[in-house]
Amino acid sequence: MLSTIALDTQVLRPGLCTGCGACQGLCPYWGGVDGRTVCFFDCERSDGRCQRFCPRMPTDLGALRKRFFPEETILPEIGPFRGLYLTRAADESIRSKAQHGGSVTALVELALKEGFLDAAVLTRSQGGLNPQGVLAVTAEEVRACSGSSFQVPPTLAALNKALQEDRYHSIGVVGTPCKTLAVYKMRANPLPENDNHAGNIGMVFGLFCGWGLDWDGLNALAEKHAGPVSHMDIPPSKYHSLELRTEGETVSVDLDEVTPLVRSGCHYCADMTAEFADLSIGGARSPEGWDVDKGWNQVIVRSQRGEQLLNLARERGVLEFKDAMEGGLEKLRKASQGKKRTAVRNLRTLTGRTEDLGYLNPSAALFEDL
Repeated sequence: MLSTIALDTQVLRPGLCTGCGACQGLCPYWGGVDGRTVCFFDCERSDGRCQRFCPRMPTDLGALRKRFFPEETILPEIGPFRGLYLTRAADESIRSKAQHGGSVTALVELALKEGFLDAAVLTRSQGGLNPQGVLAVTAEEVRACSGSSFQVPPTLAALNKALQEDRYHSIGVVGTPCKTLAVYKMRANPLPENDNHAGNIGMVFGLFCGWGLDWDGLNALAEKHAGPVSHMDIPPSKYHSLELRTEGETVSVDLDEVTPLVRSGCHYCADMTAEFADLSIGGARSPEGWDVDKGWNQVIVRSQRGEQLLNLARERGVLEFKDAMEGGLEKLRKASQGKKRTAVRNLRTLTGRTEDLGYLNPSAALFEDL
């Protein structure tokens, strides 16, 4: 049996918490304050949804993969794989407010219109700052969530609330790798006697992610360099910067000033491409360079349902497509493998034992060559 104490001793205290919100909105005990997960009261339960859903509690990733994806589609570095594409929203009004190509906004909007979904849990922010999880049911509400934030809100608290209300029966979820893993743990229905209505989760859209930043630290950094921010982005590594856009001007902040703000839990994440998802989306990389790439997305198709939606987006002209760059998949696999190696190294340092990979231990065989 799990213990609720374990969530505190195994996740919060060692600095593994991702702030995803999977433990929030389920009971009065767990909540969030400015990106921090907080246990408000001691709980004597020996087990519960909070531990079962947490992406940093031990998880048999191999078994979870096999439950939801055909084994023959799985690539060891990036998970389930049915294809890699470069896409962008055909609607320029979507692209103008998007982080990159606007593919996520266009796909979620299409999924709502065509009945794939009847609601979607998204993240809404103010120019990338002070984000919050919201439930969107209209195209206007989806578009209000365009853009990204490098702060980490407890978005899944909004999902927990929607699931408990049992009002919508095909809810889409957009989230970073830690969040999408938590969603698939929910879908595995680990507590059948305590139904969380996870059957109402319709599709999952994963976001490529390197790391998230401390909530207060990023607010202070933005105020120091730019004041009110309308947009923020991190260009490819050769630029070594965080871009803050304000009043038509773009301010570049050296990453040496940004990286100390990386959340502790992100140092132990072994997933760059959101391997548990129907579709995973990130910024494009091609020989055309950043000025072109920042207007496009890379999209990994992981499931049959994800493939159906992407094909429909092509058929309806909702997305524009271009050929992925030669060798693009191998570069993606290499970068993802690099993040896994870093996570394994950091977990071994944290536990003090080479064979102890912390929350990855039930899945250690997946990482034995790292």
